[in-house]
Amino acid sequence: MGKNFPAANYRDISRVAKILGFYFCRQAKGSHEIWRRDKDGRQTTIPKHGAKVIKRRTLKAILEDFQISAEEFIKLKN
Repeated sequence: MGKNFPAANYRDISRVAKILGFYFCRQAKGSHEIWRRDKDGRQTTIPKHGAKVIKRRTLKAILEDFQISAEEFIKLKN
């Protein structure tokens, strides 16, 4: 996680999730959502904290669930 690691909020992450084929599955505890992708059964938890920037470690875990790199995320986000 270098200096070029992206900063993202819920809206950015959910937009990329939809591009990758994930969909909102259910509400989890508190302000978290479970997103799934049926073709390979993958799922991830995305915190829904409005415009607040997601912590880097949390974003890194989500990107691992998406199976994409930070560079790919930046391309898809824009």
